[in-house]
Amino acid sequence: MDTNSAVKRLSALAQDSRLAVFRLLVKAGRDGVPAGEIARALAITPNTLSAQLTVLANADLVTSRRRGRSIIYAANYDRMSALLLFLMEDCCQGLAEICAPLRAVASRSACCDQPEGALS
Repeated sequence: MDTNSAVKRLSALAQDSRLAVFRLLVKAGRDGVPAGEIARALAITPNTLSAQLTVLANADLVTSRRRGRSIIYAANYDRMSALLLFLMEDCCQGLAEICAPLRAVASRSACCDQPEGALS
């Protein structure tokens, strides 16, 4: 991942409502959540949610698909993983104890298969 892509993704997450939306979608899994359910769960007005989802989609952090009359949004796990790996590259400088807490969190994550070279 290049620095510009990382900055764009981090910027998209640097707002409380967008971060809440993204975290809800991460928890929801690959099936995603209809926009109306996101709005209700987070008490966000539909027009505000639409703007927040647009920013996240432009950063390639969420995907959308139509199911009947609903639009289903899901976290883009591949892009999220790439961002996390970019942030963690060379973090330990030979000191494994620095990354131990992150490895512990990654090992508890049951929602996703960890890609080759992930934090485990």
